[in-house]
Amino acid sequence: MNKLINEQNFILKGNILYSKTPTELSVTDQGFLVCCDGLSQGVFPVIPENYTHLPVIDCKDHLIIPGMTDLHLHAPQYPFRAIGMDMELLEWLETHTFPEESRYADENYARHAYAIFAKDLKLSTTTRAVAFATIHPQATALLMDELETTGLKTLVGKVNMDQNCSDIIREPSAKTSLYVTVKWLESIAGKYKNTKPILTPRFAPTCSAALLEGLGKLQKEYQLPVQSHLSENLSEIAWVKELFPWSLFYGDVYDHFGLFGNEAPTIMAHCVHCPEEEIARMKNNHVYIAHCPQSNINLASGIAPVRRYLEESIPVGLGTDIAGGANLSMFRCIADAIGMSKLYWRLIDQEKKPLTMEEGFYLATAGGGSFFGKVGSFAPGFEMDALILDDKNIRTSRNLSTKERLERYLYLAEEGGKIVEKYVAGKKIF
Repeated sequence: MNKLINEQNFILKGNILYSKTPTELSVTDQGFLVCCDGLSQGVFPVIPENYTHLPVIDCKDHLIIPGMTDLHLHAPQYPFRAIGMDMELLEWLETHTFPEESRYADENYARHAYAIFAKDLKLSTTTRAVAFATIHPQATALLMDELETTGLKTLVGKVNMDQNCSDIIREPSAKTSLYVTVKWLESIAGKYKNTKPILTPRFAPTCSAALLEGLGKLQKEYQLPVQSHLSENLSEIAWVKELFPWSLFYGDVYDHFGLFGNEAPTIMAHCVHCPEEEIARMKNNHVYIAHCPQSNINLASGIAPVRRYLEESIPVGLGTDIAGGANLSMFRCIADAIGMSKLYWRLIDQEKKPLTMEEGFYLATAGGGSFFGKVGSFAPGFEMDALILDDKNIRTSRNLSTKERLERYLYLAEEGGKIVEKYVAGKKIF
């Protein structure tokens, strides 16, 4: 049995839920999730005859759900999360973020900090993540080393920034930034199975035109995905217009340099204040939006119009945005996304209905997971990422349906919920 399980061929038995569509959950009580070679073969009420030879792992009355994808977080900010939450974005960056990130020039500090981050991420709800590191190539490689040991699937970016930031964290020039980035890419080429690179201009204000142009060329040469920030804060948007007066809107700066979708798979975090032209460009270029509700609250950035993005068929996932967001839990992220959508509906546009529980769950699983391919669902052919949840210590006097138990878990996980097992592409993480 152990040999078969190690080869990623097994069946999980339990109460299984996953998104059939963005608005519909599949719920199978005491069903069977079949995994072969790390891929889901589907969920069944009884074991199909051609799979009866596989070992069955009985998860008893636990909930079985797809693993969750965190589309946007800053690994070096993990040490100071939940500090400075009374500031807005630009002040917060100068006061807390840049000084902390400068410490990663010290490889001993980076190794210690990233070991803590990687261990906590492994034990969290996240099975896939897209992370910013810092400008330091050696420290970024250390982060990739740590994440590789977790068994999680991640994308990690060495940050590029050569202007408009503290001297302690600014790269000397566009030429230096690009040279160091190439050397980093060469040093980690072929080194990891689960951890891959992603190009990471921090955000347009901290990148010169020469640097953005160079990164666009690197994207084409190395065929890498891209991550950055977009239209998070009104002051930031005005700053971008001052720095790039020729641009039609914030995202136009990235697009001008080939860093905004189409041939470059791209994640843009936040997208709180996007004008119509920017929304149209994101839709046309198939840019992913990483909605970071807790961060948007903490840094007073605003309320992203997620319903509008879904109506436009723009791909959307969720991000914790550590340390703008203070919590690694994607359950918390779902609850915050639902809550923020209610505020948007009530305070801004009553034609944009709030997110349902099903939609929030979809964003955290299949929505963000799709950036990694066929991820975030138990439909046949999807990579089998799974969380096994024990909710028996979230006590109640009521008899709840399986769907009600899931909804309750999203809000009450910290009151007694427990992730008892975690799988990534069919491999047991713990």
